[in-house]
Amino acid sequence: MPELMNEIQERRAKRALSEQKISDEVIERLMTAATFAPSCFNNQSWRFLVATNDDALTKMHAALAGANYWAKRAPMILAVVTKPDLDCRLSDRRDYAFFDCGLAVESMILQAMKEGIIAHPMAGFDPLKVKEEFQIADEYIVIALVALGYPSEDDSFLNEKHLLAEQSPRDRKPASEVICYNAWELEASE
Repeated sequence: MPELMNEIQERRAKRALSEQKISDEVIERLMTAATFAPSCFNNQSWRFLVATNDDALTKMHAALAGANYWAKRAPMILAVVTKPDLDCRLSDRRDYAFFDCGLAVESMILQAMKEGIIAHPMAGFDPLKVKEEFQIADEYIVIALVALGYPSEDDSFLNEKHLLAEQSPRDRKPASEVICYNAWELEASE
């Protein structure tokens, strides 16, 4: 395999999180990494809600889907929020706010890896519940939640499916299914 940055090579969306608090200094570096991401015309369409105290974490927990029970151990849950008119709205339905928020989250994930922290993005949550719990205006879109925490040696709280996932090798589609060079060669029926 080509030589990759260690943070990319080693990154996994693990679930065995420690309840150890993340220091304010580390959180500041994580969030700075997120805000240093590139964005369309430098619009910086991302908005983040960092939940670290008990009250805010309880509100985040109320929005989690049942399969994300493990995230309740995370000492930090980040809500990634935007609204399309904060960013470039281009031809052919290209609302860049979502792309730019993804770039910001990836920058934060790579910094988390450097800090020895697991950052696990989640789609399994009720975005309307997050908006209700935190009084986020209706025009905003809660794109994702990200559970952050140090790895835990104790994985006994995970269900069998998640225990297997923790120890399984990385599973990626073959490059030939997702990458074309110089001509579009993928099936239209995907």
